[in-house]
Amino acid sequence: MGVTLSSVHNSRTPVVLLQMANLVSGVGNGAVMIIIPWLVLEKTESAAAAGLVAALSTIPAIIVVPAVGVAIDRVGRKPISVLSDIASAVSVFAFPVVGWLVGLDLAWILVLAIVGASLDPAGYTARKSLIVDAARAGGIRLEALNGVHEALFAVGWTVGPLVGAGLIATMGAEQAMWIPGGLFVIAAACIWAMRVGDAGQESRILAGSDTGAVGLTRGLVALWSDKALRTLTIALMVLAGVYLPTESVILPVYFESLGQPKGLGLVIAGLAGGTVLGALSYGWLSKRWTHFQIIRAALIGTAISVIPMSFLPPLPLLVVFGLVLGLSWGPMEPLLNTLVQARIPAHEQGRVFSIQLTAFYVFPPMVMLATGAASEQWGVRPVYPVLAAVLVVTLMVTLSLSAIRDVDRPIEN
Repeated sequence: MGVTLSSVHNSRTPVVLLQMANLVSGVGNGAVMIIIPWLVLEKTESAAAAGLVAALSTIPAIIVVPAVGVAIDRVGRKPISVLSDIASAVSVFAFPVVGWLVGLDLAWILVLAIVGASLDPAGYTARKSLIVDAARAGGIRLEALNGVHEALFAVGWTVGPLVGAGLIATMGAEQAMWIPGGLFVIAAACIWAMRVGDAGQESRILAGSDTGAVGLTRGLVALWSDKALRTLTIALMVLAGVYLPTESVILPVYFESLGQPKGLGLVIAGLAGGTVLGALSYGWLSKRWTHFQIIRAALIGTAISVIPMSFLPPLPLLVVFGLVLGLSWGPMEPLLNTLVQARIPAHEQGRVFSIQLTAFYVFPPMVMLATGAASEQWGVRPVYPVLAAVLVVTLMVTLSLSAIRDVDRPIEN
């Protein structure tokens, strides 16, 4: 059931460098995610303005991400990753520089936030595409490295906001941007130092180049042509749309109404810790279970934890169920990576990853907005069980589809 990629070099150095870049970029992005809203509130004292910046900064990324996949597959995984991280560093450094030169106002913050949000997906997608090359260089099972990669990224996103909050307290919001900018430079240096081949370019040479509109749409065609992968991607998009509002809308609103920020922190820590452990467990699970068995266990575990959570039980139970939810959901991202790597030609993987990322950029935020509006209108207690019911119905339908069972059926690229 495992996929091992051998290499004449058999060096673990590229693996270490890739994961260092993965971790520090996650910390950098997590810090920026906290610092920018703080900057907006400092300059405008308007929560609506902070929400406007957050919403508008995601729109260009939705447009840019599909083109990112084309660039990765045509130009190369490593060059795009390095260029993206350098560009992200410049966009972050621009905050204190502009503040020093002309002063930051809402317009400048919005422009710089949009630029940064448009650049970040390229680095994220390119690093994900590089997993295959790093695994091949180190002779490591893809499943194990996929699990480590997603776990470290989750750690970065968990630690990043804490780092950002600490930087704001010690340096001020504007000057704090120098640190995440430096982390992006470190990420670029790590990827630049990797000595690996590019499976995508090698595959592209063998397959022949694709140009024009055909090249731009090839990722969508490749994903849509694989019924199992298409079905799983759509199902996970819907499930993510239900899962993500739990930690971003439902729980913050609930604990804010109780005046218990520490309770929110404990539950989010349980979710994050469970996600990290769940992602790390994927390598172990993949040796013992089929892909379908992992999917079934993950989805059932998600339902078992979300249903009681939706009734907002006492804090200790919420923490336990949050941990179980994270553990259940954790293996899904590395599993999806593995399926793309195994079922999609190497020279098309960047585009498929970018199409999936676009889907996750679009749908879950829409559900979060609807959840926020519904929670404000009726409260979280009636809204959360409805979300849980949608999740349960979705996973039952997903597990009943014959296409999902085809994830273990070999295909020829």
